[in-house]
Amino acid sequence: MLSNLLPLVNDPNQGRWLYHPAIVKNFWPAVWETLEMTFVSTALTVLIGLPLGLALVATSKGHLFASKTVNNVLAVIVNIGRSIPFLILAVAVMPLTRLLSGSTIGWKATVIPLTIAAVPYFARLVETNVLGVDQGKIEAAQMMGASRMRILLDVLVREAAGPLVQSITVLTVTIIGYGAMAGALGAGGLGQMAMNYGYNRWETDVMVVTTIAIVIIVQGVQMIGDMLSRRVDHR
Repeated sequence: MLSNLLPLVNDPNQGRWLYHPAIVKNFWPAVWETLEMTFVSTALTVLIGLPLGLALVATSKGHLFASKTVNNVLAVIVNIGRSIPFLILAVAVMPLTRLLSGSTIGWKATVIPLTIAAVPYFARLVETNVLGVDQGKIEAAQMMGASRMRILLDVLVREAAGPLVQSITVLTVTIIGYGAMAGALGAGGLGQMAMNYGYNRWETDVMVVTTIAIVIIVQGVQMIGDMLSRRVDHR
């Protein structure tokens, strides 16, 4: 048994790359934190951003619930939200983050600024997707006596389902990127691991491994999003 361990003890590469203590101990927990942070943030963003995007469409000129005042107010809110860089926003909402989560570090706390930053971005994607639906389908539904709310939900959302799934995919990838940047603020996950070891300590092996992991996650999300988009596309 001792003879089997001696090559490991004498191995000069021991403790580097996949044998690096930080990778052995922290890699999989960091991956899991990244996935949790991404999933929760994406789900909350869709729950808030989808109705907001639909409201932007419905209240626009000539649409189902046209209201210039409401549309202008919503547009200003969305534009302000989109114009603030994420790291600045994350710092600015720290009091709210602490109030809601009890902390300003860790992936659970980071979900709050991630969601606040992503909602306006996703709302605009929803608006673009829904406005792309053929106007003739709306007119056909109106001729059949469908209510405005039913047209909004059953016609517009259904017809835009494929592009909406693609937008959710883009949103998810964007949130992964934001979450990695938030590692500088103690967000946890692969971003913080890369920051702590790859940047602060300049340990290239940890930086490379975490970067590859993020790339693999993004590729997986994109593949799943493309597959789902093709299945729900009614065009």
